[in-house]
Amino acid sequence: MHIGLGLPIADPSTLPEWAVRAEAAGFATLGLLDRLVYDNPEPLVTLAVLAGRTTRIRLQTEVLVAPLREPALLAKQVATLDRMSGGRFVLGLGVGGRDDDHEASATDIRSRGRRMDEQLALMRRLWSGDRFSDSCGPIGPSPTRPTGPELLFGGFQPAAIDRVGRWGGGFLAAAAPSWAGRLFELARESWSSHGRYGSPRIVAQLNVVLGPQPVVDQARAAVLDYYEFSGRAGYMADGMLTTADRIGSAIRQFEDLGADEVMLYCYGTDPDQIDRLADAVL
Repeated sequence: MHIGLGLPIADPSTLPEWAVRAEAAGFATLGLLDRLVYDNPEPLVTLAVLAGRTTRIRLQTEVLVAPLREPALLAKQVATLDRMSGGRFVLGLGVGGRDDDHEASATDIRSRGRRMDEQLALMRRLWSGDRFSDSCGPIGPSPTRPTGPELLFGGFQPAAIDRVGRWGGGFLAAAAPSWAGRLFELARESWSSHGRYGSPRIVAQLNVVLGPQPVVDQARAAVLDYYEFSGRAGYMADGMLTTADRIGSAIRQFEDLGADEVMLYCYGTDPDQIDRLADAVL
């Protein structure tokens, strides 16, 4: 099973160092979350910078809130990053659910699911080389594959998870091992019900921190701040794994459930976490 690293968001200037060290340590993927109304780096811009500092490691949005964005420009940005990274980019997508993000982007939160499906249909057409319309030509560059980069879909509701099969993507599960199994099964059921060959790629996430108490305290404060909107910030902070034994146990549980990869999300900014985590799980 692959192990990836979710990047902290507090200081974008440190992320090239994180990327170089994560690749050298043997992590398979770099992940980056997405918000609009928050003090975080824009993920496509950031991953483009990190693509230029690395050669092997995958670059993954977890997840990009697609309905906040205009689809033709998004298709161009994604194809550009896909080509310039040599096909290492994985487009993780979700509909979001924060009112302030939609207010700032002048989009309707009530239609976000339908909007994302429309975006996907258009982007797939553009990536294949089709014209935008009868009066408007194709939008390049072409991605490394005619269908575009690998897709992952995040979500908890059956309608969201069903995009895995409908669009031929993998599933990104931001859930603890204790209840992720049912979500994995829904993703596999979607895959088979839409006549897909094989099985979807399953990616799990864990919030982790390894280090001295000040590093743990900083990470906990960051989790509390990030999830304040949800009303479940304390629950999320309490669920962060802070020992090598607990992290290893959770990874094994996900492996038993059939996950293909586990992303270890770091909220503390200490880059030495990379080596601590690598020593613990790689």
